[in-house]
Amino acid sequence: MFNAPWICSRCLSRSLRLIQQKSWSQQLRFSSTALSPEVSISPVLLNRARSIADEHASLTSKLAESFNPKTAKRVGELATTATALKEWDKAHESISELNALLEDSSTDSDLRSLALEDLQTTTASLSVLSENLKQALIPRHPFADLPCLLELRPGAGGDEAGIFANELLRMYTMFCANRGLRATLLKKESENAGASGGSEDRLAEAVMEIETPGSYETLRTEAGVHRVQRVPATESKGRTHTSAVSVVILPSFPRNGEEGDGELNFDDPNSDFYIDPREVNVEKMRASGAGGQHVNKTESAIRLTHIPTGIVVGMQDSRSQHENRRKAWQLLRARIAQQRREAREEEMVKLRRGAMGGVGKMGRGDKIRTYNFGQNRCTDHRSGLTLHNLVDIMEGGEGLKKIMASVRGWLVDQEVGNVFAEEQMKLARETDKAKGNS
Repeated sequence: MFNAPWICSRCLSRSLRLIQQKSWSQQLRFSSTALSPEVSISPVLLNRARSIADEHASLTSKLAESFNPKTAKRVGELATTATALKEWDKAHESISELNALLEDSSTDSDLRSLALEDLQTTTASLSVLSENLKQALIPRHPFADLPCLLELRPGAGGDEAGIFANELLRMYTMFCANRGLRATLLKKESENAGASGGSEDRLAEAVMEIETPGSYETLRTEAGVHRVQRVPATESKGRTHTSAVSVVILPSFPRNGEEGDGELNFDDPNSDFYIDPREVNVEKMRASGAGGQHVNKTESAIRLTHIPTGIVVGMQDSRSQHENRRKAWQLLRARIAQQRREAREEEMVKLRRGAMGGVGKMGRGDKIRTYNFGQNRCTDHRSGLTLHNLVDIMEGGEGLKKIMASVRGWLVDQEVGNVFAEEQMKLARETDKAKGNS
C-alpha cells in the first residue's frame, strides 16, 4: 500500500486558503479590469447621473452665495442622486487602487491579504451601489408625499363582484390599521341599499381617505383591476366564478389650497391642478336611502359636474350639505389631478414608443392581481409574485405587505427603463442636431 507523507492539518488548511485566495485574486484581477462603469450600470444612465451631479454642484455654489427657496428645494431633490454617484465612484476608485496594489510585486503578503479582503467586500457592494444609483435617478412622483383617496368599484361578476369589493374595503381598512395609517371612510354605497332586500355586503362604491402623508406612495401599487376566482355562497352547483373589482388611487390635496406646495396648490390658477369654479356645475338635491325625515326634507346631497371633462361626483353620506360639498370638491380635485397626470404620462409613453419602442405603462384598466380562493393563492401579474396565504392577505397582513413591496420593485424597474428611454431619445435628438449642423 502506498503511504502518503504526513501533513499537518493546520498547514494543509493554510495552503488551501492561499490557493483559493490566489485563484480569487486572479479572477478579480481580470474581472475588475472589465468592471467598468459600462458593465455595472448603463453608460446612458451614468451620463444622466453625472449631469444631475453637475447641476447639484452648480446650484450648491449659487446657494452658498445667496439663499433662494426654489434653488434650495432643487438642491434637495438632486442630493440623493449626487450622493449615490459619489459612493459609486468611490467604490470604483477603491477597486482600481486595490487591483494596482495586488499587481505590484513589491506588495508584502500581509498587505496583499488585507487588500484582497477589501477587494472582495468592495466588489460585492458594487451591485448594491449600482442599484441605489439607478433608483436615485428615478424622478420622485409628484404625489408621493401626499395623502390619498382609495376608490373601490365592482366590475364584471354581478353580486359576487359587490361582495368581493366589500371584502377588499375591509382588507385595506385592516392594512391601514396594522400600519398605523389614519383612514376615514368618505363614501360607502351598497347595491340596492334603498330597496327592500338590499344587502349591505354588496358594495356599489366606496371612497376611503388615508390621511397620513406619503400614503399615496404606499398604496399606488394597488391601482388596477383585482380579479377573484371562487365558488360563491349562492352557487348551488359548485362552479367557480370569476369577478373583478376596480381599485383607483387618487391624490388627496390639503383642504386649504394655499397649504399646497407650488404646482400642487389647487387655488393657484397657474397650477396644473387648478379647477375653475365656473367650469363646475353644482346641483343640490335630497339624499336617497336611509336617514329618516331629515333626508326627505333637506337638500343635503351635492353633485358636481366638471363640464370640460364630464367627470361627475356625488356625495350624500353626511347630513350636512357643507360637509358633503367639501368632500365632493375633494374627490373632484383628486380625480381631475389624476386624469391630468395620467394624460402626461401617456404622452410620454407615446413619445418613447414612437422613438424607439420604449417602455410602456400599465393603466388602471389592466388586470393586476388574482385572488384564487380554491387554490389559496394570490398572484400579482406585474411582479410575478405568488403567495399561498389568502387569509393573511385578506386581513391586510404581512402577505399583502410582501406583495406591495414586490410591486414597488417592479415599478422601479419600469421607471428605470423609462429614464433609460428618455436619455436615449435625448441622445438621438442631439445626434440628429449635430448631423444637421455639420
